[in-house]
Amino acid sequence: MFTSINAANAYSAARSAVQPGAPAGPTPIQKIGEAAEEFTAQMAQVDAVSTGAMTGKTETHQLVQTIAEAELALETVVAIRDKVVEAYQEILRMPV
Repeated sequence: MFTSINAANAYSAARSAVQPGAPAGPTPIQKIGEAAEEFTAQMAQVDAVSTGAMTGKTETHQLVQTIAEAELALETVVAIRDKVVEAYQEILRMPV
């Protein structure tokens, strides 16, 4: 059952989504940029840990853990890239 209070609450919640010029949160481009920065930081961490392991400043189990995390991050990035390429190819196949 709809009441005026429920309608007012729903309107207040949806107002930010339709209000021009006032984004409710980060845009998809900003989210992609943040993900790329996190990936770059992960790869830099792997580089630092591997250098530390070669010089004897980092323990081997930390190196193995960091490499496993980097492998997971790389697999995720490759999967996202594959989906983007697949979507692009699908768009190219669309009739105009």
